[in-house]
Amino acid sequence: MAYLNGPLPIGHGQTISQPYIVALMTDLLLPQKDFVVLEIGTGSGYQAAVLSLVVNQVYSVEVIESLVVEAEQRLARLQLNNIAIKLGDGYLGWEDYAPYDGIMVTAAASSIPPPLMRQLKPGARLVMPVGQPHAYQELVVLEKDEAGRVSTKSILGVSFVPLTGVHTRS
Repeated sequence: MAYLNGPLPIGHGQTISQPYIVALMTDLLLPQKDFVVLEIGTGSGYQAAVLSLVVNQVYSVEVIESLVVEAEQRLARLQLNNIAIKLGDGYLGWEDYAPYDGIMVTAAASSIPPPLMRQLKPGARLVMPVGQPHAYQELVVLEKDEAGRVSTKSILGVSFVPLTGVHTRS
């Protein structure tokens, strides 16, 4: 299954993204070795593991407690010590370590959460799928310039599980 280029279920109604999308989203972040990156949607820990190999520190937020426990155990076995995971509502980000050199969201929302935009450093990027759950979504790159102005660019159509949490429920 690891060689299929498609999403795989990881339980709890969640999936791990296909390898192409993991690589594309990582590349779109324009990571550098000294970056501190926030990931929203830890899931299995796969995307965090990939990021940990190209940046200095990864902070990851996951809303499903059992996925947090499993990802922490998996990443510890792999001795990836530059990843911290928190159980929480990803919509809110992780203010304690902000601002971030990059933010990656691995679940779709109808718009980019304002708390995440505030936690992004000037000159940094946020990469996330935007669109209605279980409908057409666009992979979007948001760039915040040094003056704090934001611009967005759509990259391609995608299909991600929805961002869930208290702040994303209708």
